[in-house]
Amino acid sequence: MNELFDQEVYTPEVKAEILVLLKELKLLRDDGDVTRTSTFAILRRIRGRLLRRPQNDPDGSQVTVVASGRGAWTGWVDLIKDRIEEKAIANTARVIREVAADIVGVVEAEDRLTLARFTDSLLLNPVDAEPLYPHVMVIDGNDPRGIDVGVIATKAYPLSMMRSHIDDGPFGDRVFSRDCPEYWFTFPAGSALAGQQLVVLVNHFKSKFGGNNPASIARRKRQAKRVADIYDELRAAGVEHVVVLGDLNDTPDSEALQPLLADTDLKDLALVQPFDDGDPDEDRPGTFGNGTKSNKIDYLLLSPGLFTRATNAGIFRMGVWGGINGTLFPHFDTIEADHEAASDHAAIYVDINLDE
Repeated sequence: MNELFDQEVYTPEVKAEILVLLKELKLLRDDGDVTRTSTFAILRRIRGRLLRRPQNDPDGSQVTVVASGRGAWTGWVDLIKDRIEEKAIANTARVIREVAADIVGVVEAEDRLTLARFTDSLLLNPVDAEPLYPHVMVIDGNDPRGIDVGVIATKAYPLSMMRSHIDDGPFGDRVFSRDCPEYWFTFPAGSALAGQQLVVLVNHFKSKFGGNNPASIARRKRQAKRVADIYDELRAAGVEHVVVLGDLNDTPDSEALQPLLADTDLKDLALVQPFDDGDPDEDRPGTFGNGTKSNKIDYLLLSPGLFTRATNAGIFRMGVWGGINGTLFPHFDTIEADHEAASDHAAIYVDINLDE
């Protein structure tokens, strides 16, 4: 449809095809209404006139295209975003409900409205039907595919401030593939840290897709160094409670992650005691796929002030399939095939004592 709209001249054949497609998209009689469950597309009209729609024309048979071509009007068709009833999406929500964290870092979110639809639809309080995570934020990053990093939080943790780092680095060679946003929260009244700041840095480093070549290693190392600098700047400014989390796409012994893992005082959640790797039978430190050592690529790193208060941490694998037959470790009974898994990545979590 949008390719047809871009034609310089609307010939009779083009006009006829426009009308056929508008009817198929249910946009012949009106521009679409997002409140109707039958609406899946919207006609955006910015300037000029595309159609003549007679009032007494219930079936749209008298609608005509009056625009002569692209120069006569400005507009396009958008698909709307709506709730998806797929098992994988429901299982993702189940993971979040089971872990029950107050603050959740999210990797590969499409945009804020899509994430909000997910939380408002699938993460509701069963008692009052209110969202469990009313605070939702995603900052559009540098990835042209729109896979960004964000955060959702419970009522006790409204977002107090945020800062983006999408422009770090020179134009044309930005540091972050997505972003390293700073999400600022305030510990709630009545807690041991009431009024103090908590800063969460959510990350998704350059992947190894297509081969772990020197360029991708160098890119991840540059990203790790910049995150370490941001962390050091926060600590120097007096912020004691900082979390760095996300998919860093490399292992703890990799050269790329040393600026973050070795050159700062951040502590990995795996050092928290007790620590549950999510597998009752074997030692699985990894977070991706089968959970082997070479698949530890997701991290939750704590500043010393938080690490000393950590009482429990672990890897939650119930939303991951695990192996060809899904038998490497337990998973939800709602996952009957690998494509129904919540993710290829396990969730990671840490509990912080705020009582004393």
